[in-house]
Amino acid sequence: MPRLLIPRESAPGETRVAATPETVKKFLALGCSVAVEEDAGVSSGFTNDAYHKSGAELVPANNEEWSKADLVICVQRPSETSLKSLSPGSLVVGLLAPYNNPTLVKTLKDNSLSAMALEMLPRISRAQSADALSSQANISGYKAILIAAASLDRYFPMLMTAAGTVQPAKIVVLGAGVAGLQAVATARRLGAVVYVSDIRPAVKEQVESLGARFIEPPDLEERPSESGGYAKQVTENFLLAQRQKLSDHLAEADVAICTAQVPGKKAPRLINEEMLDRMRPGSVIVDLAVQQGGNCFGTKADEIVNRKGVKLIGAANLPCSVPNHASYLYSRNILALLEPFFKDKKLDIKLEDELIAGCLISYKGVIKSQEVLTAGGGI
Repeated sequence: MPRLLIPRESAPGETRVAATPETVKKFLALGCSVAVEEDAGVSSGFTNDAYHKSGAELVPANNEEWSKADLVICVQRPSETSLKSLSPGSLVVGLLAPYNNPTLVKTLKDNSLSAMALEMLPRISRAQSADALSSQANISGYKAILIAAASLDRYFPMLMTAAGTVQPAKIVVLGAGVAGLQAVATARRLGAVVYVSDIRPAVKEQVESLGARFIEPPDLEERPSESGGYAKQVTENFLLAQRQKLSDHLAEADVAICTAQVPGKKAPRLINEEMLDRMRPGSVIVDLAVQQGGNCFGTKADEIVNRKGVKLIGAANLPCSVPNHASYLYSRNILALLEPFFKDKKLDIKLEDELIAGCLISYKGVIKSQEVLTAGGGI
């Protein structure tokens, strides 16, 4: 019977938890014994008593408990001390930030650990229920619009009043991935006029189906596309042409929502100083890519920068601001990934399975991910 540990997250500002009382019951039914560190779910609205009633064992947060675990599911990467406390062969599953992280790779190798990074899960139809990046990005797109609406000096919808008619806000969304499309949908519900910029012409239909207007990418010989469900990185020439096209739209915009990211790469710089200079005082930019370098010049993680009257909001980890539903969705993502590999109350990871092969960094200390090694995670 594998022992599953649900830790209390140690990363600063992290309010989510990797398992809810609901998914604890599911893991127990699969044959796990489940230990939950005390207060692991308090920030997400899940009490110790709720976990106890679900059948989990409440344990103190210490290295001894980690040494007993066969499987650890977490939100963010555990500390080096915690990882080194695990027994050889133990499996860690979570958002492990594996790119450009030689320390993590060395720890996994030196301690003969197995690890699955949910960031690397292939974006195929079979993986949708396990796609943690999408479930969390959905929250980010939703919350980004609410933050923008609360920060803007204007209404979002058009309002006809006795004092006159208020025109709707104009929103520009950069990137039509999961976060961008949710931002579009939320802004449209609030009555804004929405424009969307994306390097992939193929997303135009999705954008227009939500009632937004698509800003066509630059008409160059290079035709950007996607790989594994993510936008491919493009050349600087393409970004320059895209910025020139965006500048006119941003000059008339009230809000810009920046969502463009490429896994394992620095976020593309889409809004520069000259473009900011054309935006009106009182307008708002919410940059969801700020932790990867930012799509917008001058944004800082978890800070609001006032630049000549334009508010630059560095929204570093918005799912943590909606921790109850973020944890609910995230915990179900992990359950969906692992459940098919439980048989006769044992966890049997199939290395040849395309989902496992896509997100497995290491197996019993053997580094399996060439993607992580080539991204700078090698030692």
